[in-house]
Amino acid sequence: MMISLRRMNAILQKDFKDFSRNLAVSTVLIMPIGLGAFYGRGGVNSIEAHYMLINLAFVMIATFVQCCLIAEEKEKNTLRGLMLSPASTTEILGGKSLLTFILTMITVSMTAYLADYRPANIGVIVLAFILSSFFYIAVGTLLGLFSKSVMEASVIVMPVVAVFSMGTFLPTFVDQYPFLKMGMYLPNIQLIELAVKVEAGGGFGDVLIELLIILAWTIILCMLTAAIYRKRMVD
Repeated sequence: MMISLRRMNAILQKDFKDFSRNLAVSTVLIMPIGLGAFYGRGGVNSIEAHYMLINLAFVMIATFVQCCLIAEEKEKNTLRGLMLSPASTTEILGGKSLLTFILTMITVSMTAYLADYRPANIGVIVLAFILSSFFYIAVGTLLGLFSKSVMEASVIVMPVVAVFSMGTFLPTFVDQYPFLKMGMYLPNIQLIELAVKVEAGGGFGDVLIELLIILAWTIILCMLTAAIYRKRMVD
């Protein structure tokens, strides 16, 4: 099946208009960027501190904004119209993710730059950021499909924000609480381990396992999101 870029672009333009009108959602862009500037001026330069900010930017933009955009469509009953349109599942979900992806990459890049984070291998880090953004967008889409309104979306996404931002410090508690070892395979933790290897001079081959784990999470979440979306179409 051919993917219509024109349909995806139309959805992107519509989402941009909705996003620009919703100040409650659009103002979340300020928080990670502001924290990045604050940490940068404070001279914080540890990998854990940098990636707490970066993971916060991912979850606040890619997950929170995406969740609210999907929930707003449901609240206005416009998502049903999209489902009944000739657009395919890939076109609809891809189009509704484009704006979030663009905003995420801009916000994460600005946050990292203002926090004075300069990775040793920019190519590896950019690839990891792109994969991570897909994962967080899939999480936001999934949560949005379960939300009935923007207000409900704002509440349901909070535990995810806590886990994937403050969870950055999980490795410090693993020795004390062994049951937390399972959490070491979460994408945000894998992103930190990847960054540590990059700073030690590692290349693509050295971080392949971390990239594959993040990719596996992304594929699983995308498949689950597509399945839930198709179920909502039938409902």
